[in-house]
Amino acid sequence: MEPRATCSAAAPLVERQFRVLVGVTGSVAALKLPLLVSRLLDIPGTCVIRAWDRSKPLLFCPAMNTAMWEHPITEQQVGQLKAFGYVEIPCVAKKLVCGDQGLGAMAEVGTIVDKVKEVLSQHGAFQQN
Repeated sequence: MEPRATCSAAAPLVERQFRVLVGVTGSVAALKLPLLVSRLLDIPGTCVIRAWDRSKPLLFCPAMNTAMWEHPITEQQVGQLKAFGYVEIPCVAKKLVCGDQGLGAMAEVGTIVDKVKEVLSQHGAFQQN
């Protein structure tokens, strides 16, 4: 058995200076949501969530195919993430790469940036220049 890679998020607290975590995912969101919800976070790129300081905001931006987005399991999983206190930046409706027209596209970059600024200002961690 190969040794497990260590999670960089598990670094000593003094080394972590993050104020917010924004999870931006593409079509793999439908695969990662169940892992996040079930707390099976030992896959690369998600272990940081387990080590995240829960007093700091964590935002997530789901994006997936319309059929995946409209599935009842997705609604349950997004609800569970929100129950953890994570902030959803909702997907939007438009023509997707797969050809579908409907909900599932990731929010626009400007929307994501505005939400991050809003959440940081609510937590007193953002100074407008």
